[in-house]
Amino acid sequence: MSGHRDKHSGKGATPATKVLDDAGVTYAVRHYEHDAGAPSYGLEAAEKLGVPPEAVYKTLMVDLGGHLAVAMVPVALNLDLKKFAALMGARKAVMADRRDAERRTGYMVGGISPLGQKHPSPAGIDSRVELLDTVYVSGGRRGLQIGLSPFDLIRLTHAVAAPIAAAPA
Repeated sequence: MSGHRDKHSGKGATPATKVLDDAGVTYAVRHYEHDAGAPSYGLEAAEKLGVPPEAVYKTLMVDLGGHLAVAMVPVALNLDLKKFAALMGARKAVMADRRDAERRTGYMVGGISPLGQKHPSPAGIDSRVELLDTVYVSGGRRGLQIGLSPFDLIRLTHAVAAPIAAAPA
């Protein structure tokens, strides 16, 4: 990632890029042609951008018994719901209903960014992110990824880093 700020204001701006611009954070915007038939939006992003899957994090909305939280894990891994519930101090965690996630964040599923959500939620991120120089997350729409420092992502989302990802079953 270059050392400049990628001002992404104007027509292509999203609430996520606005948050980054307002915070003065260095980031890169990466576009790709999204295939609606792709089995995994995150793995598709990694492949089309030529980025290792462990550097691309998916944003998942999780229901913690009546309130939602944000979980961020590498796209090739799954979220361990039990570990995430424990991290968030909840008894149980289930994936949020699609409509609830979209209403809470202001983004469409498949393009939910952890940044610039309409109603911010508590956040957790898999601690593997701390080993990366650059992490990629959704920029707020399908086909748009933002590359930034993991530490800027953690700071701006107020995320707690912990081992919350698990290998696919």
